[in-house]
Amino acid sequence: MSTSMLPVDELVGALAAPRVMPVLEKRLSQVRRHRAGTTVADTVIIALAAAVTATGQMITAETSVITAHRPALTAVIAAAVVALAWAASLVWLRAGAYRRGVGERLALLPILHSAVIGLAALAIVEGVSGSVVLPAHVAVTLPVGVAALVAAHAVRRTWMTQHRTTHSMATRTLVVGDRTSVEHVIRSLTADSRFSHNVVGTVVQGADSGTVDVDGAAYTVVAAPDGVAELARSLCIETVIVAGGSDDPDYVRRLSWSLEGAATNLILATRLADVARSRIAFERTNGLALTHVSIPRFDQPTMRTKRMLDVVVALVALVPIAVITPIIALLIRMDTPGGVFFKQQRIGRDGREFSILKFRTMTATAEKDRAALEEQNEGAGPLFKMKDDPRVTRVGAVLRKYSLDELPQFWNVLRGDMSVVGPRPPLPSEVRDYNGQVFRRLYVQPGITGLWQISGRSDLSWEQSVRLDLHYVENWSLATDLRIILRTAAVMVRPNGAY
Repeated sequence: MSTSMLPVDELVGALAAPRVMPVLEKRLSQVRRHRAGTTVADTVIIALAAAVTATGQMITAETSVITAHRPALTAVIAAAVVALAWAASLVWLRAGAYRRGVGERLALLPILHSAVIGLAALAIVEGVSGSVVLPAHVAVTLPVGVAALVAAHAVRRTWMTQHRTTHSMATRTLVVGDRTSVEHVIRSLTADSRFSHNVVGTVVQGADSGTVDVDGAAYTVVAAPDGVAELARSLCIETVIVAGGSDDPDYVRRLSWSLEGAATNLILATRLADVARSRIAFERTNGLALTHVSIPRFDQPTMRTKRMLDVVVALVALVPIAVITPIIALLIRMDTPGGVFFKQQRIGRDGREFSILKFRTMTATAEKDRAALEEQNEGAGPLFKMKDDPRVTRVGAVLRKYSLDELPQFWNVLRGDMSVVGPRPPLPSEVRDYNGQVFRRLYVQPGITGLWQISGRSDLSWEQSVRLDLHYVENWSLATDLRIILRTAAVMVRPNGAY
């Protein structure tokens, strides 16, 4: 029956926009109340931090750097501007984080980002009015506000954990697709602590029931692909992730229509992984969404820029290294007999062999003794690793824990054998076992540090190590190198996975 033949009341009902079911509305209301409470608390914290600064400015108005006819009014206006801009941008950035299912590791970034926006707004006001108010807020409001917001976040997280409601605020997610794609998406989401998706069910093509087993956890298959929208409403689903595998080119479009009044977000998962956001651009044309991916460049001008950074960092680092080397050398010689330095052949860029230089951390007969320990190898792939390697000396264990054994490698960097940041330098025996895409690790110079160093070090599996190295090879930039260098310093202070 066409809509023109329906009675008026039925016609209105047929053409009305989909309504959110009461059970889903209740869930969304719960989430909104939680976020509103968080917003109010954070706004109060920011306002108090700005008020502290304004109060200090008014108390010291006579000797203050505030150059205005009404210093008290100027201080109040400045505090209001920074507080409003900071709080408003924090709400906006947090909304985007919630929408993407951001987890613990990325939940703190909106705090820092919004703080910068607040100070930028105040800088504009200062430039227009001529009143010097920014330094006081940088010195007081910024550190006090950030510290208090981080502390409040930690308190909320602890309270939610203790009351077992951690997942109640996590995005309730349904994963749709063929079995292999669904398994891959769930495995990727659960392995990355930056995201917080509570996968409450799956929809697998060709299966109306059963489970999807991922790393020992079972996820229930709750419906057939045609029942996603109805299921999303009944299970209070907030995000539907389409993992791919459909042969119907219009499936996603119809699914998005059917989800109106149900799920709040629709995410299309793709295997286009390990590509930095800066290399991806999106465009639309008639009937198509185009994804542009920039291809990695390994030309000489690009590598020359990286080399300049390496030389500068190596020259700066070798000065303090020269000071502490005699002390480390004395400790090594006093601990066990043998040389101070350890040389070993490694493979560099384009397969070139070079001698890597490290402080000796094992006994002098370590290479000969390895054969007797092969059965106890805990490393994956071609790597040889042992948490309790008997060849490691007492001083060597400390040097390894804090990565001090790698300091002489800055000489390799200065020589051009290595880079400060890059893939882990492999042994010739490891390279002989390479296959396929693993050879891409040799497209750039190996590094003293890299993504593998700041992501678990020896605790990483062979597959994880390879994936991190390949990600770096394809997406490196000077900004990435500087970020890894800074994070490496933090890892050295709080070592994890080094043995």
